[in-house]
Amino acid sequence: DSGIDIEHEDLEGKIWTNTDEIAGNGKDDDNNGYIDDIHGWNFLGGEGQSTPEQLEVTRIFKMMGTKYEGKSSSDFNPSEKDGFFYYQKVKKDYEKRIREATENYERYKQMKVYLTEGDKVTSEKLGKSAYTIDDLNTLDDADKNPFLVQILSNGGTVAEVNDQLDGGIKYYGSQVNTMYNLDFDGRTATGDDAYDIKDVPYGNGFTIGSIEDEMHGTHVSGIAMASRDNGKGMNGVAQNVKLLSVRAVPDGDEYDKDVALAIRYAVDNGAKVINMSFGKSYSPNAEWVSDAIIYAASKDVLLVHAAGNDHKNIDKSDNFPTDAPNKVNEITDNVITIGAMTRNYNEDLVATFSNYGKLNVDLFAPGLEIYSTIPKNEYKSIQGTSMAAPEVAGVACMIRAYYPELSASQVKRILMNSGTKVDLDVKLPGGEGKLVPFSDLSVTGRILNAYNAVKMADALVN
Repeated sequence: DSGIDIEHEDLEGKIWTNTDEIAGNGKDDDNNGYIDDIHGWNFLGGEGQSTPEQLEVTRIFKMMGTKYEGKSSSDFNPSEKDGFFYYQKVKKDYEKRIREATENYERYKQMKVYLTEGDKVTSEKLGKSAYTIDDLNTLDDADKNPFLVQILSNGGTVAEVNDQLDGGIKYYGSQVNTMYNLDFDGRTATGDDAYDIKDVPYGNGFTIGSIEDEMHGTHVSGIAMASRDNGKGMNGVAQNVKLLSVRAVPDGDEYDKDVALAIRYAVDNGAKVINMSFGKSYSPNAEWVSDAIIYAASKDVLLVHAAGNDHKNIDKSDNFPTDAPNKVNEITDNVITIGAMTRNYNEDLVATFSNYGKLNVDLFAPGLEIYSTIPKNEYKSIQGTSMAAPEVAGVACMIRAYYPELSASQVKRILMNSGTKVDLDVKLPGGEGKLVPFSDLSVTGRILNAYNAVKMADALVN
């Protein structure tokens, strides 16, 4: 994941420690290739800092452009034409994304200016900085700011909308200035060649990352395993579990090299369940990750992957990492992919953002407004398939703790087959209100059920 605040009050006592390593001596005491990896490893480099990155589509567009930009298909021999046409596809996708991000960025900035200026003028006219819709209605129509009228009429406040606009500016600004910026280079902190899987070691043991800018990994960790019944924050799913923190996901798209090595690192250091709340649409070195998935399977490790938040059918749209490179045949039986559900047991059951797929999403779990840990001993509700995956990872940990004789494959099948079967027509994510059977959105047509999973595990063992 991203950085994880392993010093959080609600993760106390849950942090894995490498007892074969001596902290701070600058030596690789256990000879595993990682110096001072006391609580895990940071493949992104840096110490206590954020690591923004481009998206993979940007990196591919830039790399391939040196060969294909400004050319036509007639400029290439038959063996090169596939590459040219693939570049055209990437170029179209990139240009669409950067255009939309730029338009939204400018729109949010303009709205911010409009709100700020309108608030200032209105405050001066009313003679006070805090005002209500009734106060606005005392002004002449010509003096009423339509934006402010709309905000206050809907029960909102200027401060709330201002915060929302700041969030939009930050969100789209990072896309324009970093993720889709062809000149940005976020790899300077590691010093390695991201496209050479043998260029190791790199990174360091500082797994927390930026306390100020990153909360994703901490939030995900708390969902799976925050301390239960300690009177603080919230209760994670699993009790008898340790957190091995592996930082490999930047603010942008992760590199395949980092993901592959991160999986191997976690496996080699004893992880039995690996949560992977990340994903992307392009994967130029997907074979490295596939090899790591196969390696994890050989060591009996379960991988739990978030399906993604693009409201897409990933039976048709590319989504990485994946255990089915051709979208049909799985290369192993140790990966379970999770969609996000809401609290509504009706047509709104599926989160509007969640990816889905009859072949490539296995199960749904809670992923809307999930309350969990964030850095600096704080808590927040966040949504995403990133939140649904650790719900499942937590239940997987619970099963593996109480029934260690069960294999990763068996645990995967238990989670899938024990879920609550849902016989409902639900709104298709991204389908503009179209209703479809819930059973069409995943392999199982089920939602996570911890109680049934433990019962099934017990029945299988005993």
